[in-house]
Amino acid sequence: MSEFLDLELQDGIRMPWNVIPGTKQDAANCVVPVSAIYTPLRPNPAIPVLPYGPLRCRMCRSILNPFCVVDYVAKIWVCPFCFQRNHFPQHYSSISESNLPAELFPQYTTVEFMSTAETGPVVPPVFLFVVDTCMIEEEIDYLKSALAQAIELLPDQSLVGFITFGTYVQVHELGFGLLPKSYVFKGTKEVTKDQILEQMCFFAGKTKPTTGVIAGSRDGLSAESISRFLLPASECEFVLNSIIEELQKDPWPVSADQRASRCTGTALSVAASLLGVCVPGSGARIMAFIGGPSTEGPGSIVSKSLSEPIRSHKDLDKGSAPLYTKAVKFYEEISKQLVHQGHVLDLFACALDQTSRQEAEDVRWQPGSNRQRAEEVESAAGDGEDRACWSSGRVWRWRLGLGTTSVRSPVGIAIECGDGGSRWGRPGASGRRSSQASAAASPPVVAAMVGVAEMKVAVERTGGIVVLAESFGHSVFKESLQRIFQSSDNDLGLSFNGIFEINCSKDVKIQGIIGPCTSLEKKSPLSSDTVVGQGSTSAWKMCGLDRKTSICLVFDIAKKDGPDAISQSTSNQFYFQFLTYYQHHEGQMRLRATTLSRRWVAGSGGVQDLIDGFDQEAAAAVMARLVSFKMEAEADFDPIRWLDRALISMCSKFGDYQKETPSSFSLSPRLSIFPQFMFNLRRSQFVQVFNNSPDETAYFRMMLNRENVANAVVMIQPSLISYSFQSGPEPVLLDVTAIAADRILLLDSYFTIVIFHGITIAQWRKAGYQDQQGHEAFAQLLKAPHEETDSIIKERFPVPRLVVCDQYGSQARFLLAKLNPSVTYNSDNPPPPGGDVIFTDDVSFEVFMDHLQRLAVQ
Repeated sequence: MSEFLDLELQDGIRMPWNVIPGTKQDAANCVVPVSAIYTPLRPNPAIPVLPYGPLRCRMCRSILNPFCVVDYVAKIWVCPFCFQRNHFPQHYSSISESNLPAELFPQYTTVEFMSTAETGPVVPPVFLFVVDTCMIEEEIDYLKSALAQAIELLPDQSLVGFITFGTYVQVHELGFGLLPKSYVFKGTKEVTKDQILEQMCFFAGKTKPTTGVIAGSRDGLSAESISRFLLPASECEFVLNSIIEELQKDPWPVSADQRASRCTGTALSVAASLLGVCVPGSGARIMAFIGGPSTEGPGSIVSKSLSEPIRSHKDLDKGSAPLYTKAVKFYEEISKQLVHQGHVLDLFACALDQTSRQEAEDVRWQPGSNRQRAEEVESAAGDGEDRACWSSGRVWRWRLGLGTTSVRSPVGIAIECGDGGSRWGRPGASGRRSSQASAAASPPVVAAMVGVAEMKVAVERTGGIVVLAESFGHSVFKESLQRIFQSSDNDLGLSFNGIFEINCSKDVKIQGIIGPCTSLEKKSPLSSDTVVGQGSTSAWKMCGLDRKTSICLVFDIAKKDGPDAISQSTSNQFYFQFLTYYQHHEGQMRLRATTLSRRWVAGSGGVQDLIDGFDQEAAAAVMARLVSFKMEAEADFDPIRWLDRALISMCSKFGDYQKETPSSFSLSPRLSIFPQFMFNLRRSQFVQVFNNSPDETAYFRMMLNRENVANAVVMIQPSLISYSFQSGPEPVLLDVTAIAADRILLLDSYFTIVIFHGITIAQWRKAGYQDQQGHEAFAQLLKAPHEETDSIIKERFPVPRLVVCDQYGSQARFLLAKLNPSVTYNSDNPPPPGGDVIFTDDVSFEVFMDHLQRLAVQ
């Protein structure tokens, strides 16, 4: 595994197959596709930044790289992709074996070019804040405080604009500092660029051109008219702070049985058109701060009446969410406009009231229903956070106890949960959910319902950032917003306006990319007929990217089986070249080029070579992206069946066993953890949508699709570290047997970090032993997981939620929902003293492996 990490450190790439299957049929038999997860801007101090432009092949436009064959006498280099012979230009005349340019050094497979003559002057970034005012005063105060801190951290040269919205949209004129001045647009209609130009007086006192495109200072607009709405942060800080301080709740009256009139779609349409008019082609970000669902105008996701609940997964599956399709189409048009302009949509969604007020879980008792049983569950709920409340013969619970569907009271009364698709079922909705999926329903991370599922297409295709929290006062939001603008070792390094291109050997084609980008529809011989994600192209637009943005490239092996399958290439090497042209966070344009070589093998004799080159962590990350994509793109897709069939086929091909003898089955160490990854993927929030809203599911999948392999693996299979007096911090199995009374567990599931105290540790802590003399070791034991948590939070974006809980407490569900249920309420073997059980009917990993072995050897 270490060699794969070294390759990622050098070039920012991980591939499931580092030895490539040699033919199309071999690749299909390998189940996991030939693919790569690439981080274009992964920081590496060893990457040289060259102060000149790249030297390109005149046939395929690939860049000079260490794999080129060079004739130093004739001053000719041969392209490894198309075998074209190219002459070196005059300024390479001194090249020799002892005097190589940096791009030919063997260790510089990744280089970066920065030529001021070619890229032009430095362009400042643009930040347009779009702020929702349909919130309670407390939330507005939290948001005002966070925005004021963000304004102070903005680079002085960056351009800033400000828009607020509620029932109407207000575009604030920052260049008029004598008194507050804004332009108001009705929230029920979409706004075009022409309307922006006319109604915002861009040609006041001047004649508007009758022909041509009007966009930016180079195409018809004066710098003075643009600076009314977009000003350098250093020049408008006072005006901007004044606007923020005077922000108030939307004054439009809202009756008790109605939702606020919130025109999110119109506000984003105005923001996109304003940037398209003022700064087309420049690096710009729309930073939208939204506190609830859109109810007015285009992009609405729910009506104003509180009697109509917000759509759930069940509604989407049944087609009973009438506004969903229309809203998605609207945001698709917004995304096309933003991509054309080179601009990014960032989303900060914080809303708690929608779930806590309207969408309590409906729980039906089997058999019968009475108040006594409701009280039994209430007494079993632990502390006061997860109470069951009885009403009209039904039990409504504000939170789902262990993150599972099957919950039993101490006397063995079964509870059956409603709405198999929504985390918060509607009162009156009921239904049976399979026990197989029950343990996967992890506790809710947040309770936001703002339309992230509908806006996903615009955020992801522009490479935007998404932060989901339950309040603008929550640390997840506040610290994440600060992290965007702070300069530190772990800053994001926001970059803009990128274009990503691929060159491959002729035997490889590209099916597409799953990740934050948009196809430029540049059809080429490299494009495969099979499309996955953003495909049918060899070039993609990446409007926004940062140091951690990762994309998943899925390839297609074009070689056919036949007598010439082995000899059709002059060597057994494949070549890939990834080119990323982007606006650096310092303002100048740069080009980063990564060139790779991989070996291919064909036939049954190469199975061991394939195994030796298999990266099971990268394979798990690729399979997670693929199954998430298929769940969204394919109707009636069964993810569990698809994953199971893939795993069985994989084990049948690469496992060692005797036919029809399950006990003889074994896997190479290179493959041994892969079934465990698939087991946890089946139970993850990417596959099991129960107990999550559509917004949360969209958020989880967007984060999965932009993170590197290491972070994706943590999302799929959380890490668990144990702290005890008997030993130092050590990783333990993600299993319920890891729980002990005298142990502290630290669970990192990427979105949530849980510090779990065993019952004995919790009792000692509550007694205050850590503050007493002679118990310094206990104080250090309590402190150690918090120190580790701080180091994780410093490196992660968005900032994860921290949960500190005790054994048998209500928030222990955050840990229990992620553990392998090897000991359940109906297990024959009781847990050890101080241990715990999980109330679920889901299968354990041991049972899962028994079934896998039996099916793989058939």
